[in-house]
Amino acid sequence: MSVIHRTTLEPTKLELLAGWLPTRPWYHGGARPRLGKAGGFRLDDPKGEVGIEFMVVRDDSGDGPVCYLVPLTYRAAPLDGADAALVGTAEHGVLGRRWVYDACHDPVAVAELAALVEGRAQPQAQSVSDTPDHEVSRALAGEGPVPAEFPAVEDAEEHTELTAPDGTVLRVLRTLHPAPDGAPQAEPGAAGHVAGAWDAPDGARAHGLMVLLLTPPPAP
Repeated sequence: MSVIHRTTLEPTKLELLAGWLPTRPWYHGGARPRLGKAGGFRLDDPKGEVGIEFMVVRDDSGDGPVCYLVPLTYRAAPLDGADAALVGTAEHGVLGRRWVYDACHDPVAVAELAALVEGRAQPQAQSVSDTPDHEVSRALAGEGPVPAEFPAVEDAEEHTELTAPDGTVLRVLRTLHPAPDGAPQAEPGAAGHVAGAWDAPDGARAHGLMVLLLTPPPAP
């Protein structure tokens, strides 16, 4: 289970993201983001080496507030071949230097996200140790299995697509939208999904889709 340390991080996560978000094609705010923490959850690395956080941040720099899903990983050493996915480095008050990555490019995080969709991984509370997050839900049509590796990563204007060798796609929804009735439902054609909760700009608790699983059509 993940252990949450009550300590400092310099620079903070929001400070790192303020410099990184404007470089992303799915970010539609101003040149200088005004960020606040809005929620999220964690996943456990089975080996206990990589911190995995699905962070929701609210940005108030554009025409209106927008909530973004920003999956991050925290490592004790650089991830080979992932220089382009580095968000930045920070000094953790307990663990020392951390290399912070866009988790969509981190194979440990992607494997655990696939396990979450399949029901083999349990989401954890973002800020409390050893505590499941019961606001996160998942669904999968059929028995699976879901591929564990999604090596092809492509950013779009509203999402990031992770593609497995067999054509299966994990679509990470970067711009979050509350479900109209508070009960998220997968889009037509999706084989599975992950939904979660965050603080809406008006102070209400919002619930909506975060990740979709899309499977290729059967061969003729």
